[in-house]
Amino acid sequence: MSVIAPYDALLLDLDGTVWAGGDAIPHAVANINACTASGCAVAYVTNNASKGPDEVAGKLAAIGLDASAGDVLTSAQAAVVLAQRHADPGAKVLVVGADSFKGLVREAGFVVVDSADDNPAVVLHGHNPDTGWRQLSEAALAIRNGAVYLASNLDSTLPAERGFMVGNGSMVAAVSSATGVVPEAAGKPGRAMFDLAQEKLGVHKPLVVGDRLDTDIAGGVAAGMDTLHVLTGVSGPRALIAAPLGQRPTFIAEDLLVLTSYAGDFSSLAPAVQGGFTATVEQRASEEAVIILDGGNEDATWLQALRTVVSVAWNIEDEPEFIDVKAASPAAGTAIKAWW
Repeated sequence: MSVIAPYDALLLDLDGTVWAGGDAIPHAVANINACTASGCAVAYVTNNASKGPDEVAGKLAAIGLDASAGDVLTSAQAAVVLAQRHADPGAKVLVVGADSFKGLVREAGFVVVDSADDNPAVVLHGHNPDTGWRQLSEAALAIRNGAVYLASNLDSTLPAERGFMVGNGSMVAAVSSATGVVPEAAGKPGRAMFDLAQEKLGVHKPLVVGDRLDTDIAGGVAAGMDTLHVLTGVSGPRALIAAPLGQRPTFIAEDLLVLTSYAGDFSSLAPAVQGGFTATVEQRASEEAVIILDGGNEDATWLQALRTVVSVAWNIEDEPEFIDVKAASPAAGTAIKAWW
């Protein structure tokens, strides 16, 4: 039986969840391997379109994961599926992206071009560290000439070893600013990648795991799947407390150690009053709320405090723009310091 029963699969984000800058995040490899050994299916669902499935699988294998190209679903793959809805095989497609992205487009039967002068039917825009002014300008010219604009994803940042780099969404923003056209995106937070992954694995109840609320978790929620948010990447405690309805995870954990340490019983990872803490909305203005965190058992953790606050924050009507949290006990003060 899978160690994460009742779930029969993991749909895992990569950047900020499994690795950071290519280096494995602590507890990720051992616990993913334990899940697969117990019969759990795994798919790696990533918005990063700069590397093909073969290269991503090679990087996964290099950090100790048993993965093949078939286990990887990138936003570039999803973008090609989206392009097929807008253009017939043989159509010209201008690709702003990596060579692997262009290869996927060719495999789908399209003709890859580099110039707006070729009158492409579609512009596909995916992340590539080498993208510059010239490539963005060709895309803008083609879009102004009538090409359909599609993006692999709209992530504004990309986690790396040195911090958060410029993501594909920030490059897309430049083209949108120049053309007035906002592209349809194939990747997260849309549900398409999760639906494709579930279909590919042939599973019934997958668990979506990610570090970013506005892409990983929002996409899982849109797909109607349970979600696990790990605090190893982009979205931290403050973002969780203020999360809008469509970005609220089912479970909250520090990292992927929970995949085996909770043996399938994730109930205590759900937002709820726990650890002896209490939380109340003490003050409320039209756009601001203050939550008072009190109590805390001797062995209570900062995560239990966070889940307690989140459970209250998510029940405030009209979703205030800003929520502050103040401590009313020593344990609460220690927990809040750990969040920030």
